[in-house]
Amino acid sequence: MLPIIIIVLVVLTLATLIGGVMLSRRGGDATQARLGQFVGGGRLEGAEDEEDKKKTSGPSLLTQNLDQVIEERGLGKNLATELARADLKITVAEFWALNLISIVGMTALAWVIYGGFVMPLIGAVVGFFLPKFWLKIRQGARLKRFNNQLGDGITLMANGLRSGYSLLQAMDAVGREMPDPMAVEFKRVVREVGLGVSNERAFSNLLRRVPSDDLDLMITAINVQHEIGGNLAEILEIIGFVIRERVRIKGEIAVLTAQGQLSGYIISGLPVALGLLLYAMNQNYIGKMIFSCDALGITPEKCTQPCGWIMIGAGVLMIASGFFAIQKIIAIEV
Repeated sequence: MLPIIIIVLVVLTLATLIGGVMLSRRGGDATQARLGQFVGGGRLEGAEDEEDKKKTSGPSLLTQNLDQVIEERGLGKNLATELARADLKITVAEFWALNLISIVGMTALAWVIYGGFVMPLIGAVVGFFLPKFWLKIRQGARLKRFNNQLGDGITLMANGLRSGYSLLQAMDAVGREMPDPMAVEFKRVVREVGLGVSNERAFSNLLRRVPSDDLDLMITAINVQHEIGGNLAEILEIIGFVIRERVRIKGEIAVLTAQGQLSGYIISGLPVALGLLLYAMNQNYIGKMIFSCDALGITPEKCTQPCGWIMIGAGVLMIASGFFAIQKIIAIEV
């Protein structure tokens, strides 16, 4: 079974490379296509020069065309947005290549430790979801840092508006003074507007990259003020105060619920880790619950395999139920 899985993975890798080579023959200007995202889609006016063609030829053109094709398919349609939210400087094609490497690596690791074909198959499934899990962790950590900085950034914007700055000048000042990720995102907004994007669309792109409720509140206030007028500096100062108080309350709640959250992770992960460790140390001991009696050389009267599957299923169900129950209890909305 394992050789078949490895052969399938190798064939998929070769097919991806061959498809990229075929697509690279079509040519195209990736720079024009990416700039078209900022100016409303389509290609920019003007013809390509020979130097640009040279820059977009060879392996880089292969990667760009392959990335474009993957983004247009269902699997990679939203992945570009997910990568932007995690601030990963890789393309969709490169992420799927990383995913393929993770699948092969986890399959090989499970086969080296446990052997057989069941655990390598489980390792392949884990390897498929592992990069996505890492991506979600990066997104959550970056969003948390952004929300913690947003209150101070809005106050800095309000002070800049009071001193005579325009909105974009105030955002540019925030990009220079504040740390990442707020500095990076505000600089992107200023750059997009400089390329001809409207303020509404630039803020919409910002909210797409950073799906924050607090940021949505700030953008809504700016858009409303743009339509009906008003003192934007005063509005932003009030919003900044509200956001800082919300961050403070969330921090206090996180401290009070830290023990429950840690208990949920330990209680849920300990049985799984202990079972995998015991199975690696003594496969016959745990294998009685999983594999057939003939494969282990056990007499039928001493075989507990049918009962073992029921116990494993019930254990996984109760562990999952307990974990989600604990997460539901400690999830307090502010």
